[in-house]
Amino acid sequence: MSHTSGPDPLALPMPDLRDTFPGPFATSPYADAVEEQTARWLRTFPLTGSPGEAKALCNITAQGVARVLPTADRDGVILFAGLFVWLTAFDDTHGETEGGRDTARLVRRTARCVQLLAGHDGPPTGDDPCTAALQDLLTRFRERATPTQYLRLTAHLRDSLFGILWEAHHLGEPGRITLDDYRAMRPHTVFVRTVMAAAEIMHGYELTEDQRASPAVRELEQAVADLAGWINDLASYAKEKDHDGPDPLSLPTLLVRHRGCSLEEAFRVASRMCEDQAVAARRRITELTSGGKHPLTDHAHTMETVTASYVWHIGHSRYKR
Repeated sequence: MSHTSGPDPLALPMPDLRDTFPGPFATSPYADAVEEQTARWLRTFPLTGSPGEAKALCNITAQGVARVLPTADRDGVILFAGLFVWLTAFDDTHGETEGGRDTARLVRRTARCVQLLAGHDGPPTGDDPCTAALQDLLTRFRERATPTQYLRLTAHLRDSLFGILWEAHHLGEPGRITLDDYRAMRPHTVFVRTVMAAAEIMHGYELTEDQRASPAVRELEQAVADLAGWINDLASYAKEKDHDGPDPLSLPTLLVRHRGCSLEEAFRVASRMCEDQAVAARRRITELTSGGKHPLTDHAHTMETVTASYVWHIGHSRYKR
């Protein structure tokens, strides 16, 4: 199904988050230093194809991370940025660019990374900057995190890598994916669960298992995870439609296919879904921050800054045509 003759994607409805996450958002004073340091790190581990791509990637990552971690220390923000430069570069280069053409090659690349995440050193990285960079990052995260925090982070990183592989496998056939499957996988392909786990390490708190399993925390995390993926889908649709080939694997595409609606109506439905999740997240943030200073308060504030980062991201030039 093609929608090239339909409405201009740039003029389609977008969610109104002014009442729930209005901005301007608090920003780390280290944003520019993080961008410079991350660019230097990429020269050691060349993960992108061109200097222009590296510069753009460092900019959006540093500025986005500065909104996730507005109060964290300089080294923490730099480390956090390095991880998400690595994940984004892996997705752009090996997931989106190579994965659709050669999924088996992507499986082999992912397997080497999973070995590192599982604690196996594996064979020497040789001249592969991807695994060498991941080794560097994991060593530095292990020094900062508690054992439980580190295990949580590596588990979510594996989920993110599987999400990249899953997405590459389905890029050419979005019609075969159900809405429920897509909703379940989207937080992993947008990396938001990994963002949450890494942010907890940098903010220096840790929830008990009972706290993490509470309805308030579970609903908050799910609302933030859904919102992150869906607003990204809406913001990036116009850019992705510029590419030849099938419709993008995204929420609007699946709503059109499974509900039989127009693209404009799909955007309207998806925008309402985003607004509903933003309201749910804000309600739980308010609830969890009303009882004084404790780890649940810290977690609610972290979920707020994670949301702020994704809301900020969609206005970046990366998502323009």
